[in-house]
Amino acid sequence: MSEIISSGEVLIVSILIGGMVLFFSTHFARVFFPDLRENLIKRFGVMGWRGLYSVISLAGLGLIIWGFGEARQAPNVVWVPPFAFLHVAATFMLFAFIFLAAAYLPAGRIKAALKHPMLISIKIWAIGHLLINGMLAEMILFGAFLIWAVMAFIAARKRDRAEGKVYAAGPMRNDLIAIIVGTGVWTVFITFLHEWLIGVPLFF
Repeated sequence: MSEIISSGEVLIVSILIGGMVLFFSTHFARVFFPDLRENLIKRFGVMGWRGLYSVISLAGLGLIIWGFGEARQAPNVVWVPPFAFLHVAATFMLFAFIFLAAAYLPAGRIKAALKHPMLISIKIWAIGHLLINGMLAEMILFGAFLIWAVMAFIAARKRDRAEGKVYAAGPMRNDLIAIIVGTGVWTVFITFLHEWLIGVPLFF
């Protein structure tokens, strides 16, 4: 990492961090400020809360995209990952896509075992990207998502235990569907979608 960070780079990183503060403030509301969340719902109604949640989240996401895009134009490199890590990260992403599919498809054994497969998917996605990205802004971005996913999972499991919630396993065909869908999306993503959306080619 370079010893001198320009004022412009500081501004870019500040925009990125500011965006993450806005974005995660809404996503952490249920974890750390449940009373505030409930009071806002009572005051503005469910739809009003969802509207406020959406506006703040979108504003944060917009700043994240802007700040991250600007940071990539003048990267401040912390470390250079080994090329072999790309294959490790790709494998991580395969599981991330399968677990994400399992989160939104009818429950099978995967969903019952993981309890909150979407959060597991985000953790795997973040770890995989931390393995292959050595730029400061990348480490801040993916590290923040990893921390959020870990804390959100811990909070979700605490709620499950308090409520005595049980996740019943569905038929194995639902797992097979999740594996097929997740693998299919993963294949499309690493083949061309990642380059088209992110501007970074992977293997091809």
